[in-house]
Amino acid sequence: MTRLFDYSKLADRTWDAEIVSYLSKIHEFKGKQAFYLRQNPVALERMIEIARIQSTEASNRIEGIVTTNSRLKSLVADKTTPQNRDEEEILGYRNVLNLIHENYDAIPIRSSYILQLHQELLKYTNYSFGGRFKTVPNEIAAVGSNGEKVAMFKPLEPYETPDAIERMCASYQDALEKEFVDELILIPCFILDFLCVHPFIDGNGRMSRLLTLLMLCRGGYFVGRYVGVEKAIADTKEAYYDALKRSDQGWREGKNDPTPFIKYSLGATASCCREFENRMSFVRDSDAKRNSYACVKNCVERQIGKFTKQDVLSACPNLGRSSVESALKKLVEDGTLVRLGVGRNTRYVRADSVR
Repeated sequence: MTRLFDYSKLADRTWDAEIVSYLSKIHEFKGKQAFYLRQNPVALERMIEIARIQSTEASNRIEGIVTTNSRLKSLVADKTTPQNRDEEEILGYRNVLNLIHENYDAIPIRSSYILQLHQELLKYTNYSFGGRFKTVPNEIAAVGSNGEKVAMFKPLEPYETPDAIERMCASYQDALEKEFVDELILIPCFILDFLCVHPFIDGNGRMSRLLTLLMLCRGGYFVGRYVGVEKAIADTKEAYYDALKRSDQGWREGKNDPTPFIKYSLGATASCCREFENRMSFVRDSDAKRNSYACVKNCVERQIGKFTKQDVLSACPNLGRSSVESALKKLVEDGTLVRLGVGRNTRYVRADSVR
């Protein structure tokens, strides 16, 4: 049975209060977005830098592709060359991420462009299938906490794939132009179909997250440029796989219900919007106080549990590394914080939590 792709049918659906609430919050953020983006350009550039690192690390980590923090930062900053296959894949992801950040408005959702992005994703590997749809059957598998892959879903066959992607892209574009349904609903439905088709031999999960960022940016939702949506997914990986599993049941027959995946995706995006607003609030507070110590103290007083210097740098994007390090040192000395461990293993915790 040929799977049909007709996103206009979403116009006949009604959505529950949870989805409506998420839509309202994300639309509200979009309305305030222009105001935020006029503030402190230095802090915003720092947030972009942090988001690129977090997005690259998190999206690859979901697939078991990892390297050290120092190597990751050097790769993202283009200060080194890859030393192994994992780093080759990380570098490819960084390149596609940069393309989307800088050229989202010139990358339409079309089959040919998706193939080009996939080719760029695998550019530094020795794989021969970069930029080509699968030629052998594959399956959707989840990577468990023990590192083992568990089969979840059997996608379309290779011969069905090119036409399916063409029809998906055409239906998506038609729904956008005719405004059948809110774009924030349409995006996760397209991504769900993309994952169920599973068009590539390798890189489907990473491509789905890159396409999510691309679609959000093209729709005028720029939060993913400043807060890594991929990190929000990686931090809730089990919920992500659960939503995908519940939404793909009956997919081949067109009888699946995308609601769980829509809710999960909207929730992840809404959490990124809240994180962006929190970071901008720290920027405003520190600008008002003109005091890095006060800004860092305000930040750590909101922390629960152990945290790192990098956590503080991410939360206070207008402060440099030396300012944060100096403030943390003073906060340890004045008894506000307790320092745990040394070197790369250093963590901090509020002193009032250990008394």
